[in-house]
Amino acid sequence: MFTGIIETLGVIQKIEKEGTNFHFFIHSSITNELKIDQSVAHNGVCLTVVAIDGEVYKVTAIDETLKKTSLKNWEVGKKVNIERCMPANGRFDGHIVQGHVDQVGRVDGISEQDGSWVFDFSFDSNLGNVTVEKGSITINGTSLTCFNSKNGCFSVAIIPYTYEFTNFHQLQIGEEVNLEFDVIGKYIQRIIRGYSS
Repeated sequence: MFTGIIETLGVIQKIEKEGTNFHFFIHSSITNELKIDQSVAHNGVCLTVVAIDGEVYKVTAIDETLKKTSLKNWEVGKKVNIERCMPANGRFDGHIVQGHVDQVGRVDGISEQDGSWVFDFSFDSNLGNVTVEKGSITINGTSLTCFNSKNGCFSVAIIPYTYEFTNFHQLQIGEEVNLEFDVIGKYIQRIIRGYSS
């Protein structure tokens, strides 16, 4: 389980394809604190550390993950938001994040507003996911609060600290992002809708 509070940025050093799997080699300031078989969220996607070599570690994404997330678009040099699992005695500084991306969204607008930024996103509402005004959303692993919440679109405000210390500063209009919707909202929605939809 994660909280959506990004610890650090990693940089993709190398990408190797093996069958339908992709191996990502990531340089990170916390690599020396990682261990084999540890779960780490990368842009909100929970991946397992499978190898460590100095300051670079390796994770593997299977075809299913690549199809449902923005990892299929990763390139060498790209910055990645990284968060380790929450320790049992840790604080909930964000919200409950599972590291299971529900779908990709798209950056529709970026505007600077007196030192902060507003990002507008859209997503395919036909997949059944919803946001609520002032509710939680995870974007590329970052815990944020929605506003302008409508069917298939919403906005978030990004303070300077978040802009600098996550990969929001490299996002561009039209780019895909990983979205994980609020887990409590998903359970409520399932109870209301049942399993027929």
